[in-house]
Amino acid sequence: MDNLHHIVVVGGGAGGLELVTSLGNRLGRKKRARITLVDSGLTHVWKPLLHEVASGSLDANANEINYRAHARKHHYEFQLGRMTGLDRQTKHLVIAPFHDEDGTEVVPERRIAYDTLVMAVGSTANDFGTPGAQEHCLFLDSLKQARRFHNLMLNAFLRKNHEALQGGQHTLHINIIGAGATGVELAAELRLASRELPVYGMNHLQASDVSITVIEAADRILPALPGRLSAAATRELERQSVKVLTGQPVNEIRAGSVVMKDGTELPSEMTIWAAGIKAPGFLTALEGLETNRSNQLVVEQTLQTTADPDIYAFGDCAACPQPDSELTVPPRAQAAHQQADALFKTLCNRLEGKPAIPFVYNDHGSLINFSRYTTVGNLMGNLSGRSMYIEGRVARLFYVSLYRMHQVALHGFLRTGIIWLMDRISRAMHPRLKLH
Repeated sequence: MDNLHHIVVVGGGAGGLELVTSLGNRLGRKKRARITLVDSGLTHVWKPLLHEVASGSLDANANEINYRAHARKHHYEFQLGRMTGLDRQTKHLVIAPFHDEDGTEVVPERRIAYDTLVMAVGSTANDFGTPGAQEHCLFLDSLKQARRFHNLMLNAFLRKNHEALQGGQHTLHINIIGAGATGVELAAELRLASRELPVYGMNHLQASDVSITVIEAADRILPALPGRLSAAATRELERQSVKVLTGQPVNEIRAGSVVMKDGTELPSEMTIWAAGIKAPGFLTALEGLETNRSNQLVVEQTLQTTADPDIYAFGDCAACPQPDSELTVPPRAQAAHQQADALFKTLCNRLEGKPAIPFVYNDHGSLINFSRYTTVGNLMGNLSGRSMYIEGRVARLFYVSLYRMHQVALHGFLRTGIIWLMDRISRAMHPRLKLH
């Protein structure tokens, strides 16, 4: 087994996990290559669902995938740890020591040899150096952060409910900075929570007592998407009594407020940063690899890094060019899914001495889900290239299908069908919101 070509994938997000699953099923099962996944966590949750975990609409425990169990079923290995360095000369990556909650070292620093290395470490929020953001904002980059948000949200509702019972001032101010898909969808989920929680005992706090504001520096929300979709999303947020502030850059975040560029200070008991993304900073320190201003690894259209043909990168952490365009592939889940499929074919070809597959991104459109209220979006026609606006039940069906496609890539059609049935049963048996 030591003589097998060793493919190491760093990052078990949507793209990374889909890639090792395909490689394990094709190459690992037949002992044609050794496949290893490296991730700093033990479980996977699809990142576009983290805002639902944060609000309590989704129980992460029921949607987690354990890497070790999944690896056993799909013929790859799993290494728990955080990558901190790279030795391209000897073809080793460095994994930081792993400590338990008490700080005791469980596993020392390790070096893992590779023949082909794939970086799929995703992205984190970009606060653009805004004063106070790191100290006073909540982020939704990981499952751990989403769970922390959920606990803080429940405590905030509980505190305001008690203040209402005592007859005091009890408005809860929540500000979301950034009106991309995450910020807009989170606002809708939080509005749902404000209407559902009184049903479960917090009946002194009304939905009208929860002030939710979405703040966007651009002149409209969802600035990267078509104007019609942005306008529809704005109308839906306003219908749900969510305040929308556009053309309003944030200047500073304080412990209990958000300070705008014009000096206006908005009260804020909970401030969530959802504006902009960047790749993890450690990528800029990797030996000789080219990165851009967003810390992304610069790659060729084949997803190979510009400095090393044995190292690939894809997803949010990679800047991939497209033919006849100055733009790179956008950091979206559908792009990572498409890149995982292309890179799977490339790596299989690589073992057979065949050429790499140039990646061409196909934009299938965008969908924005407003919790249980509605869904809006635009679909791109494969033949005409024109955009078709959709909303309501049809849009919701397409939105749900995105996650089911991810599950099919990881589990196959039969198991995904069983998971879907279990989800239906769980929703019928449990509260609409996670209450702990």
